[in-house]
Amino acid sequence: MAALLFCSFCVLLLLPNSAVGITRLYTFNITYQNITRLCNTRSVVTVNGKFPGPRLVAREGDRVIVEVVNHVSYNITIHWHGIRQLTSGWADGPAYVTQCPIQNGQSYNYNFTITGQRGTLLWHAHISWLRSSVYGAIIILPKRNESYPFQKPYEEIPILFGEWFNVDPEAIIAQALQTGAGPNVSDAYTINGLPGPLYNCSSKDTFKLKVKPGKTYLLRLINAALNDELFFSIANHTLTVVEADAIYVKPFDTDTLLITPGQTTNVLLKTKPAFPNAIFFMSARPYFTGIGNFDNSTTAAILEYKHPSNSSTKVPLFKPTLPPFNATGFVANFTRKFRSLANAKFPANVPQTVDRNFLFTVGLGTNPCPANNTCQGPTNTTKFAASINNVSFELPSVALLQSYFFGMSNGVFTVDFPQNPPVPFNYTGTPPNNTMVSNGTKALILRFNTSVQLVLQGTSILGAESHPLHLHGYNFFVVGQGFGNYDPNKDPAKFNLVDPIERKTVGVPAGGWIAIRFLADNPGM
Repeated sequence: MAALLFCSFCVLLLLPNSAVGITRLYTFNITYQNITRLCNTRSVVTVNGKFPGPRLVAREGDRVIVEVVNHVSYNITIHWHGIRQLTSGWADGPAYVTQCPIQNGQSYNYNFTITGQRGTLLWHAHISWLRSSVYGAIIILPKRNESYPFQKPYEEIPILFGEWFNVDPEAIIAQALQTGAGPNVSDAYTINGLPGPLYNCSSKDTFKLKVKPGKTYLLRLINAALNDELFFSIANHTLTVVEADAIYVKPFDTDTLLITPGQTTNVLLKTKPAFPNAIFFMSARPYFTGIGNFDNSTTAAILEYKHPSNSSTKVPLFKPTLPPFNATGFVANFTRKFRSLANAKFPANVPQTVDRNFLFTVGLGTNPCPANNTCQGPTNTTKFAASINNVSFELPSVALLQSYFFGMSNGVFTVDFPQNPPVPFNYTGTPPNNTMVSNGTKALILRFNTSVQLVLQGTSILGAESHPLHLHGYNFFVVGQGFGNYDPNKDPAKFNLVDPIERKTVGVPAGGWIAIRFLADNPGM
């Protein structure tokens, strides 16, 4: 053992300084804070009293320790969305999956190392709907003496999209779960916590980005909204997409982009060469394809050029034109533009062959209304229920990883999650008469280093929706997508196995499918 320790010490001494990460310590105090938006003040669950919460900044290779101390009545966990958590599954954060929640008066240390990642991610609460206000940016800088594979920006600015509710979101989701109805929608979208001037009583609550002419700015876009995919555009400006989900991409220009909940997109904004004598809206509004209500409003921030003479002369305001809320064609064309760099330094290690092949249907269904109750689902005798392969997930009372680790999983979860739809049907055609789902806590077991192909198939049961899905602990390659039903005989021939986009969160197209591949090289749950 002494010899092993000595050799490890020798290796560390020989490593260049740029390769040695440091340990960064953070404290997240979960507290209530009175916050006013839309002339409405309410007590909001926050981290360190901030909405959005504080930025977590580190470099690739750094170790991060975050002490989370819970001072509120709700149980809490924090998920570090997109961090691979290689062999640190205890730090991932989803309540009752990798840990029991942190109760009032308790604390928990999240301890993880950022391995092979750099770019923009996010952290958020991962229990109930507390992430509506408990969220913030993760900024992973390249290792020292490493540079971006694009022009060095003059300045970097996080732009976080979120939502504001005039009432407690915990009451909203509790009511929806009880009645079986779709939950009430938010009262506003926000940019960096501010709704902007298009809402009543909100002109002063507007984020302003002040820029200089002839400069290049890196905007770190983060969608922390609960459920809504968002279009985003800056009037009279073109954005260059250079990164998605902390993965560098082949740069491409766009006037408008789409970002789903949990996704991040880094864009370069090249300002105009001279003072334009105008100000510009930076606007976001939802993309929605399902049935039911949604917050069909627009949040706006202001892009303002610093006047060379500090004049306060009133200048014209330009607003962007965003796609209609159901612009499915635009979304399909936009998402196909993403490609990995796939070069020697940033390779795209796409599994060329697969060991396991799965087909998961994703969509809505129904559960029966409890006896002697009237519900508000599709009928007064049913509740809405989301499901994958007709299984609607039931939260256990013991954390799954904990029960597995201690050999006490019997009765907590089963390992019979279906690898294909239990009953095949025309997934995007006329829905079946029986829309009832099953309910359970089911796991799917993979051997270490298994190469996996997973086709996520949207259904038209109770409406065809676009479904954002996030895989914890992994990045994956999006090798194919299309509308209608996936055809295992014809569609694989069109897969991109050369430079597909690598992501951690992806939107399953409304009335369509998406195929992903990944290597199961990260033990955990």
